[in-house]
Amino acid sequence: MRVYVPTTLAALAQAHPDGALEQSAAYAVTPALREWYVSDDLEELEYAALVRAAQSSLRLLAADPAAPRRRVVVALDVADGAVQPFPGDEYQDQASLGRVVLAGTVRLAKAAAVHADASDREVLADVEAAVDAITAADAGDEDAQFSVDGAEDHELLWFATQEIPGLLA
Repeated sequence: MRVYVPTTLAALAQAHPDGALEQSAAYAVTPALREWYVSDDLEELEYAALVRAAQSSLRLLAADPAAPRRRVVVALDVADGAVQPFPGDEYQDQASLGRVVLAGTVRLAKAAAVHADASDREVLADVEAAVDAITAADAGDEDAQFSVDGAEDHELLWFATQEIPGLLA
């Protein structure tokens, strides 16, 4: 099963030397996400899970003012048994759509890829605005949601795991 683990560049830099990434959430194609997205195309559903993880990365950035303002998501292929359902109500909280819990530590050696924002000025400005607005957007503020959507207009770039040191530089 493909899962998407939201993180930050700061957390990725901390994890890189020993290869273990601390995580509190992951996202995957769950029944609730499948129902919400109304698609049978696995690629589209996995992309939706990636987007959910990128939104969660914004929340991590909001909690860490020192972290560089770039969304980061680690994509992993794990055994189905390593994925547990989210203990909250995934159907009631849109921020939880696709959320799952992983059993055990996320090993970077098992990562399929890392997705991250580009480092150009426009992207960084939009991500900064989204980070500042994410809490209000989660509370239903439509103007704040507009700022969050501005970051989502930028696709995350794909990086091979061998490129992590360059991404962190």
